[in-house]
Amino acid sequence: MLRVLSLNLNGIRSAASKGVFDWLAGHDADIVCTQELKAQLPDLTSALRTPDGYTGYFHCAEKKGYSGVAIYSRRVPDRIVEGFGNAEFDAEGRYLQADFGKLSVVSLYLPSGSSSDERQQAKFRFLDQFRPQLDSLAREAKRKGREVLLCGDWNIAHTEKDLKNWKSNQKNSGFLPEERAWLSSVFDDLGWVDVHRKLLPVATSEAYTWWSNRGQAWAKNVGWRIDYQIATPGLAAAARDVAVYKAQRFSDHAPLTIDYEFKVI
Repeated sequence: MLRVLSLNLNGIRSAASKGVFDWLAGHDADIVCTQELKAQLPDLTSALRTPDGYTGYFHCAEKKGYSGVAIYSRRVPDRIVEGFGNAEFDAEGRYLQADFGKLSVVSLYLPSGSSSDERQQAKFRFLDQFRPQLDSLAREAKRKGREVLLCGDWNIAHTEKDLKNWKSNQKNSGFLPEERAWLSSVFDDLGWVDVHRKLLPVATSEAYTWWSNRGQAWAKNVGWRIDYQIATPGLAAAARDVAVYKAQRFSDHAPLTIDYEFKVI
């Protein structure tokens, strides 16, 4: 099995202080994609760069204490790609790709638009400008017989079953009709597969991966499913098991783990 984990850390140093790397050491993941590092490379100790059995690869934001993504792997990648060729969003550290043989894994962090209309407009720009990258990755994978896995915080709950209070959130960032339609087009038009939903098609509160820090959302499990592993069809077909870990809280997100019957060659 190939075990892949995704987690928005909401600050790598904060999550480390809450024991995320101690937990990870016993989790047996092969590849770990993390988002929202809120750190630059000089801030990272050797324990954060190379935790037990892993080597880390990082794409940090230019702005201090902001955004940033990483991939930890047990196997050394054949290639690392930082950014997707867009100056505005590459400066924010939102895309990191690692190639392992016929498999490409991406740690991805979409903008949130919840803080202001300005950031919501930036999110819409990202969606417009990232869609060609998704199209290109899918086409290249099909042409070359590769598989691609996009792991991360997409900051969009796709359907009504992906959040607790969907009726009251229809005008809020993360559940806007335009955002949801964009994600539908990623699946329906470009052929990507929401692996978590493929394995667990029914609505369940156990699928939530993010909780607001307001109003006891965590305690009451008033959550959203906004963290995804989205794959090319061949890899999605090899998915066997999915789990969201909630026994410990390392962040305002929970780790999403999926096992694939897939050998990296």
